[in-house]
Amino acid sequence: MGAGTTGPDGGTEALALDAVLGTLLAVLLLLAVKAAAEQLRRRRAGVAVLVVGAGPVGLTAALVAVRTGRVLKLTVQDARARGPLLGRPQQIALDPRSVRFLRPLGVDFDNVEGCWRNGHFFTRVGVFQEHLLSLLERKGQRPGFCLLLGTKFTDDFMRKVVVPDWPKIIVVADGSHGETCSVLGLSPDYVVESCNAYGANATITRLDQRQVPTPEIRAHNLYLDLSAYGIEVTSVAKEAPSLPQAVEQPGFHLKIYGTFRNRYMALACPASDSKVVRFLRHTLSPSIMKTIFHQAFNTYKMDIEPRVRDTAMPRVQCSRKLFEIVLSHRRATAAYIQGEGRVVTVEGEAARVLNFDTGSGVNLGLQGLESLDEFICKIATAVDQSDILEALAAKIRHSKQVAEDFKRNGLLTTVFE
Repeated sequence: MGAGTTGPDGGTEALALDAVLGTLLAVLLLLAVKAAAEQLRRRRAGVAVLVVGAGPVGLTAALVAVRTGRVLKLTVQDARARGPLLGRPQQIALDPRSVRFLRPLGVDFDNVEGCWRNGHFFTRVGVFQEHLLSLLERKGQRPGFCLLLGTKFTDDFMRKVVVPDWPKIIVVADGSHGETCSVLGLSPDYVVESCNAYGANATITRLDQRQVPTPEIRAHNLYLDLSAYGIEVTSVAKEAPSLPQAVEQPGFHLKIYGTFRNRYMALACPASDSKVVRFLRHTLSPSIMKTIFHQAFNTYKMDIEPRVRDTAMPRVQCSRKLFEIVLSHRRATAAYIQGEGRVVTVEGEAARVLNFDTGSGVNLGLQGLESLDEFICKIATAVDQSDILEALAAKIRHSKQVAEDFKRNGLLTTVFE
């Protein structure tokens, strides 16, 4: 057979090669079409979100949801009317981490009543909520945004509002006394863990003073004079010779914060078995604690504010003794409601609560929101239930990590440093 001719075997091989190449091309084309379709689906994927609670954490959660670009319908609900919601006078201290988290959401600290010190921003809860709400209303000026204030989250609300709109994601941020989790059927179980410290709180209300935010004052290693009660502190070595001074010592740490009208004090110490700590832990005498807070405030107050006189002491409310500082956090901070196709995430004080008020508890709630945008995106683009469960597992892991981080470093950074 001459050169350039093709025998029977050669023709068969060429046909087989053509078939393989054709099949490969078809498979590649199919994969490309599927990839393009999946990319288009993911780009257009969206969900309906319901945020329960219009406090600082709830409103921030709503802003996070808007920023994801995945929310087709956003509803924010709160049992409080607009007036009481925005009139809350308590002062909060946003730490540098919270400030960094809030800026990309559009929070303009230059246009919020407050003050700065050491990277912390001090403002009132109501003022902060009003700013967040104005941001949300500007960003939400499109179909699909609904603000329901003065509306309680009940079984009736679920039937009439939630079910017809069918939100894919419910963010519960209604505080430690909220009832949303029980309405949804989430487990009420909490894990209560010690922060290895003791504390006490006091508040002073002076109606003749201004309601202007002020930086907090901290005083460290205070040795309280309780010699009048038979307790005398002489030295660290005598009180706790076996404890590392840098870790545990009988000295107390004081924090004064709030506006001049609503002034708060937090007194804390690392857990120890010193005489003073034992005395204040087990002696139930409001007069002793009032005397301690009275003297501490008059010593460490701001120079421009008036002293608290003896005649004002009846208006001082304070803890009756030192109590153990504990962090309570929910066992289940996220859940999948099977049959309804909904996922629930619990944030803020509805998820974790500290029994020691230091004026900066909102930071703990904002840390939980740091994984919310990824959570919403994963739920929006989920193909099946396994994708949803994976997103829930990641959210739960982050929530547990927030609690662990606070137990290790929370009091250290907010009170002891």
